[in-house]
Amino acid sequence: QAQLAESGGGLVQTGGSLRLACAASGRTFSVYAMGWFRQAPGKEREFVATIKWSSGSTYYADSVKGRFTISRDNPKKTMYLQMNSLKPEDTAVYYCAASTVVRTIPTRTGDYGYWGQGTQVTVSS
Repeated sequence: QAQLAESGGGLVQTGGSLRLACAASGRTFSVYAMGWFRQAPGKEREFVATIKWSSGSTYYADSVKGRFTISRDNPKKTMYLQMNSLKPEDTAVYYCAASTVVRTIPTRTGDYGYWGQGTQVTVSS
């Protein structure tokens, strides 16, 4: 069973940067892709970015494209989300997730079977 642990959340000012990390452990051999989602109070969990574990191919939500960068370190089994030019609208709990379902581009919560505990990102206005 794969286990995920996020880190790197915190409080930043508008325009600032933050890097989130998600370390995977346990049974990870079947992971096809990993991704980041975020959820603000009263809102649905929304897709942020995803990366195929083997190829490194990436895909971003329009709301973060050009500002966020997803990457991975295969030997460390760690995924990162570099967030630049942060806006108050980016404030949310950010979750990392791992998918064992083979899809071209997994962007739905249902595509992911394993989730981290979440890390709070707050951007002050």
